[in-house]
Amino acid sequence: MSFFYQGNLLLAAMIFALGAFGVLWKQNAIAVFLCLELMLNACNLAFVTLAQAQGHPDGFAIFIFVVTVAAAEAGIGLALFIKVFHEREHIDADRMIMLRD
Repeated sequence: MSFFYQGNLLLAAMIFALGAFGVLWKQNAIAVFLCLELMLNACNLAFVTLAQAQGHPDGFAIFIFVVTVAAAEAGIGLALFIKVFHEREHIDADRMIMLRD
């Protein structure tokens, strides 16, 4: 594997770690949501890099699938955030634990 592919995989690992840190550290639900999207994009970069390095089109198919899931997640997640904000007037992840009532 060439240096280019190794650099891309290292970049994907750093982006994924940054997203994971953001998910664990942030309290605002929208920021957590954006960090999850960052983690999905890091996985996409890794899939495409490995597919390019090995010459298989499978990574590109997984890339399309992950992008589709991320788009659906964005639409549904933002709709839920808007609904929670209208009912509770906050989007604090720590305070949203009690959504049963």
